[in-house]
Amino acid sequence: MEARYVRGIQGLQWILSGFYFFRLSPLNWIFLCFTYLLIITTLGLVPYLGGLAGVLTVPVFIAGIMAACRQLDLNNKLELEYLFYGFKKHTKALVTIGGIYLIGDVLITGFFMLMGGDALFDMLLRGKRFDGVEFELPSVTNDILSAILYSLLLTIPLLMAVWFSPMLVIFEKMPPLIAIRKSFFACLKNLFAFQIYFIALFVLAILAAIPYGLGYIIWFPVAFASAYFSYKDIFHYEQEDEDIQDSQEEEAIQEDVKQLEDNKPE
Repeated sequence: MEARYVRGIQGLQWILSGFYFFRLSPLNWIFLCFTYLLIITTLGLVPYLGGLAGVLTVPVFIAGIMAACRQLDLNNKLELEYLFYGFKKHTKALVTIGGIYLIGDVLITGFFMLMGGDALFDMLLRGKRFDGVEFELPSVTNDILSAILYSLLLTIPLLMAVWFSPMLVIFEKMPPLIAIRKSFFACLKNLFAFQIYFIALFVLAILAAIPYGLGYIIWFPVAFASAYFSYKDIFHYEQEDEDIQDSQEEEAIQEDVKQLEDNKPE
């Protein structure tokens, strides 16, 4: 299975398709996303192991949400039980993806602390405050901004590597390392579409925060559903082309039958 190149405008189409999915079953979508966020937030409150378990299980839950999207796509039904689909099938592969992401995140965090220097370490871990004496504050600010910039540049490839990985594991039965490689190159191939996609999501996230954050009730389901459509658009275009071709052939047959009936001698 090879990823195809799509136009940049498809990044907006994924979001529109995600909104369409939300409209099909809004209450179930809200309940599904609220349950997922509640579980992840609760895990984050557990010291040490909670955060670790949260990162490792994110691909498992994402796989369940994507399975729910597939169910909605095929049968027009969205059921909460699909949230835990990843704990029933392909759990080991999905946790492996979470572990790889965790290792990458730890390395990027270490790089961030290294780039920030002792000043960043003192500020984050010891709560030290800096003032403008001897230009101390501008120097620290430059170091921190540089550390943030380089860390973001490293985070983007990591996100690209795990974006499609859960879906490739549960839908295509790929091993985790192959799924990660396929995901990275698929995102790289469609970098322009993903730039438009994430910019649009970011703008919508700002707008969602305006009405006291209530807009996130819609934003989260649309974001999850749009991720499913990005996978479907890039990896399952063959099936869509076959469906279009079959539809065109069926219309041609019906037109031929109609012409024969019109030309039938009385």
